[in-house]
Parts: sequence; structure tokens; C-alpha cells
Amino acid sequence: MQPITQFYLLAGYFWLAVLCGTAKCTLAPSDHPHKWEKLYLVLEWPVTICKMSDNDCSDPLMYWTIHGLWPDKADECNRTWHFNISEIKDILGDMEQYWPDVIHPNRTVFWRHEWEKHGTCAATLEALNSQKKYFSKALELYKEIDLNSYLTKLGIKPGRTYQMAAIREALESIYQVTPKIQCLPPDEGQLQVIGQIKFCLSKEFALINCTQSKSGSSSAHENNLFRTEDLSKCSDTLTEYPAHMHTWKHFLANTVDI
Repeated sequence: MQPITQFYLLAGYFWLAVLCGTAKCTLAPSDHPHKWEKLYLVLEWPVTICKMSDNDCSDPLMYWTIHGLWPDKADECNRTWHFNISEIKDILGDMEQYWPDVIHPNRTVFWRHEWEKHGTCAATLEALNSQKKYFSKALELYKEIDLNSYLTKLGIKPGRTYQMAAIREALESIYQVTPKIQCLPPDEGQLQVIGQIKFCLSKEFALINCTQSKSGSSSAHENNLFRTEDLSKCSDTLTEYPAHMHTWKHFLANTVDI
């Protein structure tokens, strides 16, 4: 390479780096250093999340809530693009209801974490390239998937135990794709506990089949704010769908085949 050509290339990279320090800088997906292929819409069961927490969480919500909208292969793509709650003031009602911090109510640390770790990477997609777009799209997808209503219609109710294969088949029958279902592994003499469901989506926001890693463990970018790295792929065995903290002991009499 000629010295003058090398100089201009280096100069170009320098100015690109300077410009991309601003919040509005975006690159074509093929050129972006944080490439990703698909999204996970991650929903969590608050009772299980509370069980995994060291904090006081005695009255968890009794419906599935949003954990996040995650690109599959990137995190913390723009550390200068900080969370600004004023940009989502118009959707705060839905955020508090459907995307709450189940461990630390009335705090925004969770939303900041999700934006700065995952949202800044999702923002390479035009449909997600602002905080308002990112959080609004996740809420929209959550309502479209409508997991709480479908589980109720299928007769899958908290406070009972189910075969994991039956839960998986029921979800596949509704959504026509295979999601990732994660559980809290069992303690000795107990059952695994359902904790999180990941729906995979294309960049066009169409549901697609999820593929499991060979190890079946959480992905490298797994969110550890709530210690959900302790969750792993559910085994095809009896699984608890817990209702309240005081029902944590496993009642085999409530086993239901679906």
C-alpha cells in the first residue's frame, strides 16, 4: 500500500471514530463493528426472578413481564449514548406495567442497563435507532405475542407443575416457532422452575425458530442484573410454574398433563 493511501485511510478511520462518538451516528449493518443477526424478546416470570434475588421481593407480579429486547451477538455498542428517561416519558405508563424492575420497584436502573447494554446495539436498525423507538417496539412486540393470555387459554396456570415437553409443544402450537425456555435448575429433591422465555425475531420483527447452544447454557451476553445467568435450558422433565413465594415447595399433587 502506498504511504499516501495509508495516510488517508487512517485519517478516514480517525474522523469516523470522532463522528461516531455522537448518539446519532449509524453505520450500514454490513460495515458495523457490532454485527448481529437476530433479536431476542426476553420475557421473565417475576416469581422466579424474585426467588433468585437476595433482595426483599415478597409480593411479585403474577404476569409475564419484559426482561429485554436483545441483539444476539453484541452488547455495549456505544458507551457514550446514555439513557435519558425524558425520551420515553410518553410511554412510562406501559413501561411501569409491562417492563418493571421486579426487584427494585420505582427505579430506572433496569431500563438504563437495558438501553446501554442492548439498545445501543439494536440501534443499528433504523426501526430501533432511538430510545423511544427501541422501548416502544419492545412493548409492541410484547403485546402482539400476548404470552399471558395464550398460556391462560391453554390452561397453563401458575401454582402447578407441568412436563416441560408439554409446555414447549403448547407454545409451538400457538406461535408456530420454537422459543428458548429457561429454567432455574432444581435443588436436591426439588423440581426445575420455569423462569424465562426468549422469542427469536428476524430484523423484520418476524418470529423465527430459536436454536439452542450446544451447551444449553445462557448466551455470553446474558443479562446478569437479576442473576439470570443462573438460568439454563430447561430439561424435558417435570417443571414448576410457581404462583407465590409461599408456594415454592413443590406439590406433586398439582401435576397437570397438557
